[in-house]
Amino acid sequence: MRAPTLDLSLLRTLVAVADTGSVTAAARRLAYTQSTVSMQLSRLEAALGVALHERQGRRIRFTAEGERLLGHARRLLALNDEALADMRARRVTGELNLGIPEDYAPLLTAVFSWFHQLYPDVGLQVTCGTSTDLVERVRADELDLALVTRQRRSPGGEVIRREPLAWAVGLERQPPLSDPLPLALYSPGADLFREVAEDALAAAGRTWRVAYTSQSMAGLAPVVQAGLAIVVVTRSMLGPQLRALDESSGLPALPAVELALHRAARRPTEPARRLAELIREALAPIAAD
Repeated sequence: MRAPTLDLSLLRTLVAVADTGSVTAAARRLAYTQSTVSMQLSRLEAALGVALHERQGRRIRFTAEGERLLGHARRLLALNDEALADMRARRVTGELNLGIPEDYAPLLTAVFSWFHQLYPDVGLQVTCGTSTDLVERVRADELDLALVTRQRRSPGGEVIRREPLAWAVGLERQPPLSDPLPLALYSPGADLFREVAEDALAAAGRTWRVAYTSQSMAGLAPVVQAGLAIVVVTRSMLGPQLRALDESSGLPALPAVELALHRAARRPTEPARRLAELIREALAPIAAD
């Protein structure tokens, strides 16, 4: 009979919850949805046949068994990371240019840190811009890679994961949800979110007005938090001052968008191949959620 083996991805989730103190914060660190984090904790408990945690409001408290497992988990993950670093230690040098929309950059925080640890001799330059512009720059060989929202007018790329979209308002304030709906939208052509929102509202027979525009959530978030408009976000973009609206809001359901990795047509450099591999490893698990 095959010996049972602990799933390191589940242990990494356990450690993230312990370090951050909540499922919500752990989801942001791991670039998972909250439901994925909860599901992984449940899978780990089912595999071991013990309760590892209990909720205290929004916080998580670990049981005695959970605390014991945490010690083992940290050692196993450290050994795993050490083994990976050792096996990937072949000297990789060169320059690498990655494009990514500003709103997606937090998804790659751990990737950037890990890439630098593995390949300290690679000069990594990150360029932020709209998905459409970044794809054009990849096609012009100005960028080695770009992680973007797959657009209707610029398909292609390797789909890394699907991100469900949601309507969001301020955590403490929101505008009336009556027509015309005040929307905070990306500037025309900046991303697919605007098109998806307008299409969904038109199909539902709702009317709206564009209250604010920006090319990133950094520009839209303050007015949404102030209760002046509604915004469309991916679940991973929900910050602590925003909350998603559910079906009881009366707003139409939104589809998921695809995050795609575009690569320059020329032969990929070794740094580009290694970074693409790390991005795929870091983001792909959520595709099954």
